Amino acid sequence: MSRYTGPTTRLSRRFGQPLFGSNKAFEKKKYPPGVHGPRLRRKMSDYSIGLNEKQKLRFTYGLTEKQFRRTFDRAKRERGVTGDRFLQLLETRLDNVIYALGLARSRPASRQFVNHGHIKVNGRKVDIASYTVKAGDEIEVRANTSSRQLATRSIDESRMRVVPGWLTLQEDTLRATVNRLPTRDEIDPAVDEQLIVEFYSR
Repeated sequence: MSRYTGPTTRLSRRFGQPLFGSNKAFEKKKYPPGVHGPRLRRKMSDYSIGLNEKQKLRFTYGLTEKQFRRTFDRAKRERGVTGDRFLQLLETRLDNVIYALGLARSRPASRQFVNHGHIKVNGRKVDIASYTVKAGDEIEVRANTSSRQLATRSIDESRMRVVPGWLTLQEDTLRATVNRLPTRDEIDPAVDEQLIVEFYSR
């Protein structure tokens, strides 16, 4: 499976926000990367602004361009506001749900956790990170020792993160319920999804 393996702090500095869940990128240098340092940048075109918004969101969820575009096309075909539905589809990917529940420390770690077969949805093993959960779905960590140790350790290390209201986690049993689909206010990425819709509509 293709994934980004380059410098994460450089990307976060480029876009001005922590794309990978850590503020480490801004501890020493709060300006964009490059040989010119903190000097002012040239004014960006509308195309560049839309491209930046798209790339920010894509790197946040760790998708390839093909996966990202396929998700957008699916959102465009479905009923409702395309931008909101697009964010919902990204947020309800199984790997992102595992991250939101605190069962993994990062989205890449949650993708690996799912791919290695540690998760069951509605009683069946699911090892596809892009699986879309629905309202009412029951998610649980498999009963084997290694799966539960990994999940418990991640929960302990993720105490600072709050489980969103559209999910419910039972820490003692390592089970979770999808109460409903997330609203726009409950979705973290600080992006203007309308610019992404316009970018793909060119």
